[in-house]
Amino acid sequence: MKINKNNEAHIVDVSFDIALILKSLFAIGEVVGGIALFFLTPTRLNSIISWLTQGEIQESPHDYVVGLILKFGSNFTVNTQFLLAFYLLSHGVIKLVTLFLLWKKILWAYPLSIIVFVGFIVYQLTEYAHTHSIFMIFVTVIDVIMIILTILEYRNIKTQRK
Repeated sequence: MKINKNNEAHIVDVSFDIALILKSLFAIGEVVGGIALFFLTPTRLNSIISWLTQGEIQESPHDYVVGLILKFGSNFTVNTQFLLAFYLLSHGVIKLVTLFLLWKKILWAYPLSIIVFVGFIVYQLTEYAHTHSIFMIFVTVIDVIMIILTILEYRNIKTQRK
């Protein structure tokens, strides 16, 4: 099967649109999560954790996952609450604005988006170095894919406008 330039551009367009949808849904989740965290005090979180894990603790008191959840709850302070809330809210809003500009196919938004995603990658890799969270690697890989698709889409749009 031979792929010509039009087919290649169409594949990039569709892939880019799918990536925009997924990133937008994730960004909306970050905004909603950030807002929710402003109302999730350490006391409320620990009450929820106790309610969710009480049966599991009775069945298996040394369960690794339950232990992690309980440890997270005991380390969740007001400072952590506001830091996470601010991070999720600001990260989500920045992403939504950037993604909105990409949806509108505003030419200057493509290089701006690449810079924003590179900034997120730098932060995520720094976080990974401290936390060793596989989630940070997953989000970073998604951002790298988004950067590649953004570059390809940017080239397609520039070619179409010539």
